[in-house]
Amino acid sequence: MNNFLELKNISKTFKIVKKINVLKNLSYNFKKGKIYSVMGPSGSGKSTLLNIISLIDKPTLGSIKFRDNQIDLKNNKKNDIFRAKNIGIVYQQNNLLPDFTALENIYLASLALSNDKNLAITKAKNLLKKIGLSNRANNFPSELSGGEAQRVAIARALINDPTIILADEPTGSLDVNTAKLIFQLLKAQKESNRLIIFATHNRFFANKADYLLEIKNGSIKTTNA
Repeated sequence: MNNFLELKNISKTFKIVKKINVLKNLSYNFKKGKIYSVMGPSGSGKSTLLNIISLIDKPTLGSIKFRDNQIDLKNNKKNDIFRAKNIGIVYQQNNLLPDFTALENIYLASLALSNDKNLAITKAKNLLKKIGLSNRANNFPSELSGGEAQRVAIARALINDPTIILADEPTGSLDVNTAKLIFQLLKAQKESNRLIIFATHNRFFANKADYLLEIKNGSIKTTNA
């Protein structure tokens, strides 16, 4: 399927003191089983683009299609369910719940879809094993290193078997070796025929994607990385 995720004429305007046009008439088709990096200066709209794709935010103008089906951007409840089922999100600061263990942080994301708790726990344990953190299952986020916490965040993003993974500066606050490990974990998800989109300031990682997208003046310029 060529048009797995299609953005058409997306514009986003923020009104603070004056209007700021962050994205301007942006159109792009994303293919399944590919990795896309998104680069651009601070304030160029990288995070805004990911928030619109994840349906956390709405475009001022434009439309989104998923598997050739139009998404109703006004139906918040339906879009919340769509996001939980289809999109895994990894943030720069991991956003783990501080009062829950690594294991709980992962399987709670599955319970949001009313999945069986025992099955969710089993699946979460398997994901911890895959990321090499079985021995940290009962540790709280404050007891994890930055790299360990980010690996848990990736496992949490995978718990509902999403077809799309979005990562906003996932290696931004990590040392070089840990950042490489996190990137390899994300890259490995391509083998499951997932669409992976990550925003980064790091040209080294951006160049390792199948496609490098650069946001400039609200529009996308594509480079085959």
